[in-house]
Amino acid sequence: MPTVGDLAAVSLAVEPYDGTTAAALAVTGPDGAVTLPPVASGDGGRTWTGTVTYGAAGVWRLAWTVSGTGARAKHELVSVAPLPGVTETGRTYATTTELATYLGEAPALDAARLLLRASQLLDSDFLIPAVYDVDDETGMPTDPVVLAGFRDAVCAQVEFWGEVGEETDISGPLQGAQIGSVNLQFGAGDNRTGPDYYAPKLIRALSTIPVDKIRFLALGYC
Repeated sequence: MPTVGDLAAVSLAVEPYDGTTAAALAVTGPDGAVTLPPVASGDGGRTWTGTVTYGAAGVWRLAWTVSGTGARAKHELVSVAPLPGVTETGRTYATTTELATYLGEAPALDAARLLLRASQLLDSDFLIPAVYDVDDETGMPTDPVVLAGFRDAVCAQVEFWGEVGEETDISGPLQGAQIGSVNLQFGAGDNRTGPDYYAPKLIRALSTIPVDKIRFLALGYC
């Protein structure tokens, strides 16, 4: 899969072909803009090649049009990945350095994205009913013990995704977890298999935060 900024050689094989065969390429970017990169054949019209510059992440369409002998049209979709980030925009409770220390090994190349996703999961699925001191500007915990608990929780979730795959996070919102004396129950419906896409060590990390530093309200959502 190409990444933003890549220059990729593209080609089309034509059969049958002869001296009347000609080909053109139209490239449509994710924003709908169309470019017509030059293409050429070095073997009498059998193979046509060109170069495409992928300037943005998203889905691109390559549309070949052949005229003369072998006339036809061919369309191809190409998915382009964004540049991997060393950091991500948004509140994250751990850095990639802290994740590496937690794991005791080099983190995955997409560790920054995973830490952001794990932090968002922690915010939405666990911390809505939580009361603790925060910085008014950043929303980050001001108590280092609470921050350390959140750090370990998101690192545990990333470690868990590394074992079972991030795609396990498809079952819906939290449907049951015990943290201290509080039983959190956010889900509803027939899918009551429990929080099987949360890292067990995430729950334990939150449970280790002293009760005088964080309080979980007994809230429920339908």
